[in-house]
Amino acid sequence: MTLTLMLAALLGLLALRVPVAIALLVPALAYVVLDPSATLGIAVQQTTSGVNNFAILAVPLFILLGNVANVSGVSDRLYTAAVAYLGHIRGSLGYVNIATSFGFSWMSGAAIADAAAMGKIQVPAMKKRGYTEEFGVGITGASSLIAPMIPPSIPAIIYAVTAGVSVGALFMAGIVPALILIGCLCFMVWWLTRKQHHLVMPRSTWSERGKSLLGALPAFGAGVVILGGILSGIFTPTEASGIGVLYIFVLALLYKSLTWRKTYRILLGSVETAGSVLLIVAAASLFGWVLAREQAPQLAADFILGFTDHPIVFLILVNLLLLVIGCVLEPTAAILILVPVLGPVAETFGLSPIHFGVVVIFNLLIGLLTPPVGLVLFVLSSVTKVPVPQVIKGVIPFFIPMLATLVIITFVPALSLWLPTLLGFR
Repeated sequence: MTLTLMLAALLGLLALRVPVAIALLVPALAYVVLDPSATLGIAVQQTTSGVNNFAILAVPLFILLGNVANVSGVSDRLYTAAVAYLGHIRGSLGYVNIATSFGFSWMSGAAIADAAAMGKIQVPAMKKRGYTEEFGVGITGASSLIAPMIPPSIPAIIYAVTAGVSVGALFMAGIVPALILIGCLCFMVWWLTRKQHHLVMPRSTWSERGKSLLGALPAFGAGVVILGGILSGIFTPTEASGIGVLYIFVLALLYKSLTWRKTYRILLGSVETAGSVLLIVAAASLFGWVLAREQAPQLAADFILGFTDHPIVFLILVNLLLLVIGCVLEPTAAILILVPVLGPVAETFGLSPIHFGVVVIFNLLIGLLTPPVGLVLFVLSSVTKVPVPQVIKGVIPFFIPMLATLVIITFVPALSLWLPTLLGFR
């Protein structure tokens, strides 16, 4: 009964548009106050334990890295290089959009940062070249999901800390699924532009290609520094976030794209974003402690095992649940609420926590493009001035490659586990 009331209170507060952190904190604190065996001291300890974690320190640093990269001119150079090499192909700016997002993703870690950076550049350029606004915002929104799949992935850090798995392993596990998503998106671009022969640009000379590549190489260096440092064991993912911030700041200074005013706005925006994320983490830690105390994982396991004992059916049910949850909760909050319950159940079915993490993360990322919450939809509308209903219309066709990717990574776990196993992550 207590557990039912807590979940009902959480859902009620979320329905009233109460901030997620407050919606988590209120029922958890009410439980502590009403339970004579619990104390406020325990509540404080559980709340602070969620953010008193070395791995969590990477979250604000990667948020800062993405914000600096957003205004440093890195995305412009990546775009120029992609156009130089792909511009002569029919539907080229669709492929350029995907390629630029992939390059920017090694510095971003968040779909919102990617959508904001790419939307300002790519959608106007695509419209100027004869692409529809719907196609431009649709492919920009879909390709923004590449960023949270590969290092440095902020959802991966949150999941790893919540589930108690290796951050490095989860970083590596997302790379192959991200490449599958890229392949599916490229196929969709080919299909939608296959009869539009006017969507081509003049072929760049090798001199132009070489010049653009030289301009983009320093940007690729951020990914090399972050990923290379983690793989070589020189530093941890958290230390990599600090090195990455330093690298991209130096790059921005060399590009002469930073002013004191821009730096202040970057720092202010990063603090606001990181503060909201860490507040959710702290509140979810207390809420998760209450769920564990009330044996919510065991109850969920008993319920699901009473319904099915087949892991495939379990994964189908989880996918359906997460696709619905993703429509109303942003990924960080959903991970913090659901993983403590679903993670132990997945282990009961013999599923790898790394593979399960990739499935959970990608499910919830699709929610970023799904009304009514769909944060990427609103970001794209804000930076491109395209109305939200038109953005949604543009995104709809790209649910086909996104869902195809979800099916592949759900039912072929080797795709997620191959690279972490190869590199010796546990």
